[in-house]
Amino acid sequence: MAYRSLQEIIEFCEQENKAFWEAILEDDVSERGGAKADSVGKMQTMWQAMRDAGENYDGNLRSKSNLSGGDGAKMQEYSAAGGTIGGEFMAEVIAEALKTGESNACMKKIVAAPTAGACGVLPAVLLPMYRRGVSEEKIIEALYVAAGIGQVIAARAFISGAAGGCQAEVGSASSMAAGALVHLRGGSHKQILHAVAMAMKMLLGLVCDPVAGLVEVPCIKRNVGGAVNAIAAADMALAGIESVIPADEVIDAMKEVGMNMAPAYRETARGGLARTKTGRKITAGMKW
Repeated sequence: MAYRSLQEIIEFCEQENKAFWEAILEDDVSERGGAKADSVGKMQTMWQAMRDAGENYDGNLRSKSNLSGGDGAKMQEYSAAGGTIGGEFMAEVIAEALKTGESNACMKKIVAAPTAGACGVLPAVLLPMYRRGVSEEKIIEALYVAAGIGQVIAARAFISGAAGGCQAEVGSASSMAAGALVHLRGGSHKQILHAVAMAMKMLLGLVCDPVAGLVEVPCIKRNVGGAVNAIAAADMALAGIESVIPADEVIDAMKEVGMNMAPAYRETARGGLARTKTGRKITAGMKW
């Protein structure tokens, strides 16, 4: 991608009177060649895969490790009974994050957005919006916004838990989702960047400590945290609340934190939850 900063993207948008998503679409076409329709067609395919993961979820499935499966169904049942603390929309977001994460653990088709370990965050916020009347056209635009944010994060820092901890995976996904939500609600370019910055700041330093080295515990539930965090960041930005630290600088800070993070907290399963008494017991009982 030609862009290495989010500020550069919005400066281009303001100069050319373009929407954020249009700048990313045009950049993708320029880089890959072909027609705009080809790029949009690929994005539509990814959106359909996100929808399929949610719609084809099977609450009876369990992962091979038996560490995950069924929680998405439990959340749906709890929501259907009424009385959730966060309301119907938030309950649906939580359920979708769990469902997609569990689908990944059960070897079903998902979209790495930006990674498989963080695959539940973006669909968790987009699917409920779509079901409430947001058009597929607007969802595709939001996916381009998310893609541009993710590409800048990958260029300036990293999106891998092994490189920078879970802040680089769920943190990046949360920032992408926050920016996408701001776009869907008609926010400005600057509000998109403030949402990105606030979402990333709130997850800065998040470690990657998978029990038994599997992308299940605590990864799936961290997708829930990333999705809920994205909603909070988007709402703050839309309310006019601004991040004191610009988005690009927050991304740079994430890189610095990740580079200084001990290897035990970068997907090695040698620290954090993976090294708790229960975590070690689970690991010892695994039949590989």
